[in-house]
Amino acid sequence: MSQENSKSDRNSPIYAGCGCLVLLILLWPLTFYAFELPSFLKSANKAKQAEAKQYVSSINQAQQANFLDRRSFSNSVEALGIGLKTETTNYKYSIRATNQAVFNYGISKQELKSYIGGVFVVPGKKVDAKVAKNEMTTASILCQSDSPGTIEPAEPTYQNGKLICGQGTTEVTK
Repeated sequence: MSQENSKSDRNSPIYAGCGCLVLLILLWPLTFYAFELPSFLKSANKAKQAEAKQYVSSINQAQQANFLDRRSFSNSVEALGIGLKTETTNYKYSIRATNQAVFNYGISKQELKSYIGGVFVVPGKKVDAKVAKNEMTTASILCQSDSPGTIEPAEPTYQNGKLICGQGTTEVTK
């Protein structure tokens, strides 16, 4: 009779419920990895990318100020005198300048999104209608690569009075 009671206890809804509870307790940590960990990693990457976004944006602003003062762009981060490192744990920063534009890079050293800023010499009338007809000024854009990687993103362009991010990049809104 005690064997029958044991069998009937195992088939009871209470016994089955306890099995499910044990299973839930054992599987709960796995749900963190399945659902929460990717979200956590994405947040960590966004925090790391915020550094590059800020650095390249600061370099863009410094280039604009440099052009207004000297009528030329700087070829190095150090020469801008803004106290930014050219390399951090996650990014390398560099500059490529021409007479009409400068491109400021924040290239990922890991699997993070990279950034590129562009500052262009443009007719002042395109930026401010009150500016003299022949006066030149600058306009800038900040672009983020569409996917993570360590490859230099395509440079933005100035076409028909508009700044456009290069292929495979998207403009970062402020």
